[in-house]
Amino acid sequence: MFLPESIRDDFPILSREFSDRRIIYFDNAATTHKPRQVIEKLVEFYTSYNANIHRGLHYLSQKASEMYEEAHDKVAEFIGAKERRSIIFVRNTTEAINLVAYGWGLRNLREGDEVIVSTLNHHSSILPWLEVAGIRGAKIKVVGVTSNGRLDMDKLREMINRRTRIVSIVHMSNVSGAVTDIAEIARIAHDHGAYIVVDGAQSVPHMPVNVRDMDIDFLAFSGHKMLGPTGIGVLYIRLEIIEEMGNFITGGGAIKEVHYRDDKFIVEWARSPWRFEAGTPNIAGGIGLAEAIKYLEGVGMENIWRHERSLVEHLLKRIDEEGLEEHIRILGPRSLDRRGGIVSFTIEEMDPHATAILLDREMIAVRSGFHCAQPLHEELGFRRGSVRASFYLYNTLEEIDLFIEVLKRMTSKTRTSS
Repeated sequence: MFLPESIRDDFPILSREFSDRRIIYFDNAATTHKPRQVIEKLVEFYTSYNANIHRGLHYLSQKASEMYEEAHDKVAEFIGAKERRSIIFVRNTTEAINLVAYGWGLRNLREGDEVIVSTLNHHSSILPWLEVAGIRGAKIKVVGVTSNGRLDMDKLREMINRRTRIVSIVHMSNVSGAVTDIAEIARIAHDHGAYIVVDGAQSVPHMPVNVRDMDIDFLAFSGHKMLGPTGIGVLYIRLEIIEEMGNFITGGGAIKEVHYRDDKFIVEWARSPWRFEAGTPNIAGGIGLAEAIKYLEGVGMENIWRHERSLVEHLLKRIDEEGLEEHIRILGPRSLDRRGGIVSFTIEEMDPHATAILLDREMIAVRSGFHCAQPLHEELGFRRGSVRASFYLYNTLEEIDLFIEVLKRMTSKTRTSS
C-alpha cells in the first residue's frame, strides 16, 4: 500500500521550516513541489550535456537531442499515445489550447460553425475559442452545470449538432474536483462530426488517462502540476488530425528546408512534433518532465488517485463530525463519485482572501479567488470566489486533521464576532 510518509523525504521543500514550522501545502492545483530526482535531473542536464538540440554533430548536442526526444516518447507512453509525433512540447496547458485554437481553428472554422465550451472550464479552455471564433465568424455555445457543479450532460446532448466543430471541455474541474465523462463526451462529439479538446491540467497528474481508450482528439496538460519543472507543457494531437493543423509559431527548427526561388519562398516543414516546436525549446524542462513521469509511474497513478480521494473523504467526514457543515459552504459535489482531490469552500460571510491569509498564518497554503473559473463561481452563487484546498501524493491524513482544527477555530471566531 502506498503511504505518503514514505516519499515525503524526496521533496526538499517539505522538510524546510518557515517561522519554525513546516508548511502544509494544499495548493497543488496551482503547482506541485518537485522531488529530488527531478531537481537532480535538471542539474545533470546543465552540468553534463547542456547544448542545443538537433543538427549539432558534437557529442553534447547529440546527447541533449537524444534525451529530449526520449522525453517525448515517455510522455506518449504515459498517456497511451501511439508515438512521439502526437506529442508537442509547449509552455503550459494554456499555450497548448491556444495552439489548437489558432493552429486548427483559424484554418478550419468557417462562418456559422459552432464551438461548445462550458462554464465548468478554466478560462484557458474558453478564451482562445472566443478569440478565434470572433475572427472566423463562428458561434460559441455554452453548456452549464447542474446544481451540484457537474457538467450538464443532458444540455450538451441537446446543444450539439452537425454545425458543431469543436467541444472544448475540462476533464477535472480545478475548482470543484468534478470529473467529466470524457469518453462519453468524445462519443457524442464524434457522432456529430466534431472534435473534442480536453483540458487535462488537473486530471493527467492525478489519475490514469489514456487518450486512445477515451478517444481524445486533443489533450492539453502542464508539467509543473505533475512534479515537473515550470515552463513545460504538452499538447497531444491524434495522429490523423496532425495534417489539418497549421503552425501557431514558426521559425528555426520548424522547417526541413527553405528555398528562395523565382521571387518566392518554398518551405518544406519538418515532421511533427518538431514542426510545432519552433525555436530553441525548453530542453531541460522536457527532460525534467520525463523524470517526473518516471517518479509518478513508480508510485502508481491508481495509488495516487485512491490516496487523494481518501484525503477528500476524510476531510468531508471530519467537517460533518465537527459540525462545521453549518459554517462551511462547499462548492460542487459532496459525493466522491467521479470526484478528485480538490475542495473549494467559503466560511460563512468571511472573504475568501481573508480566509487564505488567516490560513497562511497557520502555515497552511491554499488558493483564494475565482481560480480562473469565474463563470462557474457565479453560476453556483459564489460571487466573491472561494478558498481552494487541493491535494497530492505527499499530503497526509494528519495534515487534514490539522487543517480541520484551524477551521474549527476560525468558525468559532466568526460565530463569536457575530
